[in-house]
Amino acid sequence: MSETILVVDDQTNVRKLLKEYLTSQGYRVALANDGQSALFTARHEHPDLILLDVMMPGMDGYQFLSAFRRESQIPVIIITAREEETDAVLGLELGADDYVIKPFRMRELVARIRATLRRNNGQPEPQEYLRVGEILLDRDSHLVSVRGETVNLTPLEFDLLLTLMRTPGRVFTRSELVDRLLESGFTGLETTLNVHMRNLRRKIEKDPANPEYLETVFGVGYRIAQKGSK
Repeated sequence: MSETILVVDDQTNVRKLLKEYLTSQGYRVALANDGQSALFTARHEHPDLILLDVMMPGMDGYQFLSAFRRESQIPVIIITAREEETDAVLGLELGADDYVIKPFRMRELVARIRATLRRNNGQPEPQEYLRVGEILLDRDSHLVSVRGETVNLTPLEFDLLLTLMRTPGRVFTRSELVDRLLESGFTGLETTLNVHMRNLRRKIEKDPANPEYLETVFGVGYRIAQKGSK
């Protein structure tokens, strides 16, 4: 039986687009255009997951989530057009399971949905869907997001990050990283590894000069910090 996703958004075109795409991915889709109707629909449809817009007239997404969490633990992914990180943090504090920021890629959204449903069903995460702190990496869809926003990486940067995220906390020597990436068909890495690491930091770190995730172990190599990894 298909899993049911409740899409809550006040924009008709967004609801229609999400319904068409999610249906094509094998999901059954229910719709609501505000928080009040979402409460009614959730109680009668018993969805497996809710995609929840934040900014809506009447009962907004935060008010819905606050009320809904008093009666159900069905997973909720927040969809917000706001770029302020505090908005997403507030949603997580109210009980949301994850968040994405508009505009987003449909493939990334489906990857988040699948991962959230797996966690909710008690299934282990596949090795190739990785999380370290606020960094999410899905190898199948070749997507990386940081703090809820998609990050565009080159193929080499993606494989470099994937290698580090598979074993958070482990220090990789420069030669180890070069050897692993050479196995993927990349060349010329011996002289450019520092450049690729610098570019990767610029894309995922809040302050590339003081990296929170991609750490240099002087005289040895690199590692990714072990922060809430899965």
